[in-house]
Amino acid sequence: MSEDLSILPVPDASHSLSYHLSRASAKVAGFLEVGLQGAANTERAYTSDLKSYVTFCEQHGFVAVPADVDTLTEYVAYLASEKPVSDTLGGGGKKKRKGQQPLIRPHSLATIKRHLAAIRKAHQFAGHRLPATLDALNIVMEGIARTLGKRQEQAQAFTVDELKQAIRRIDLETSAGLRDRALLLLGFAGAFRRSELVDLNIEQLEFTERALLVHLSKSKTNQYGAVEDKAIFYAPNADFCPVRCLRAWLGLLGRTTGPLFVKIPRAAPGQMAAPSDKRLSDISINKLVQKRLGPAYSAHSLRVSFVTIAVLNGQSHKAIKNQTKQKTDAMIERYTQLNNVVSYNAAQSLGL
Repeated sequence: MSEDLSILPVPDASHSLSYHLSRASAKVAGFLEVGLQGAANTERAYTSDLKSYVTFCEQHGFVAVPADVDTLTEYVAYLASEKPVSDTLGGGGKKKRKGQQPLIRPHSLATIKRHLAAIRKAHQFAGHRLPATLDALNIVMEGIARTLGKRQEQAQAFTVDELKQAIRRIDLETSAGLRDRALLLLGFAGAFRRSELVDLNIEQLEFTERALLVHLSKSKTNQYGAVEDKAIFYAPNADFCPVRCLRAWLGLLGRTTGPLFVKIPRAAPGQMAAPSDKRLSDISINKLVQKRLGPAYSAHSLRVSFVTIAVLNGQSHKAIKNQTKQKTDAMIERYTQLNNVVSYNAAQSLGL
């Protein structure tokens, strides 16, 4: 991420990261770079957010670094506003018809907060602090939260029956079918984030008599490299067993190292396509889930569905967190989709 942050117009070069690295010993420089890193997915998002922020500042005559409160309030207000395509950064979109311009929806509250986190990190790189008094920014953010709604849009949860129906529809005579079945079952049973599925390597898998252990060295909530394990258990029905289905996919891959879920090129009619060695991307995993489960779902539905079904089955928050690696019970409550007032209501069990 350090190369991408060079786009920021830092007025004094002595405050740049390169200056600090050149002055530091090799050991200190290494720790400095690692300390300012995050999960790969977050780094990519921060890079995109910072490009948007710098472009906004250039177009409106603001100084990006160091930023003042006015710059930050104007930027978050911009992100929170519905706007025509031509008003977006780098816009110039075509009108559908004369006098009518397609609109871009406001960013979500979570995305706006991520933009601010990226800006804060950029200031760290440049040796600056954000303004000490941010009351105005806090008030604007409160207004944005009330306007957009504090409840974030959540990926829809599916049922186990819906997942099984989707698995039954997959053509297992194709390479993509074997891969997709393994990914859906592993992603659900392991409550994986899509970034974790993207980054998985075969050598992180350990098959034991009781379960498959997946060793994760880094994730969104584990930035320090301590290995965390997920346990994936055998299922009675081989058609829906995440461990057996993963073994079938590994048999097709025919190797013991490298990326687990990869792209599959087209093959001649009647032939089984040979998997490539190129990882699936975040976007392609999302499309895969929507193709197999339906457009109402996303890759995050694998994780949300695990939490929701586990809660309905009476599992403790501790048992759920052992798999999801979430740090707080509040996150489980946020993920659990039990908002249907008729289906999930204690008033059904009053004994009247």
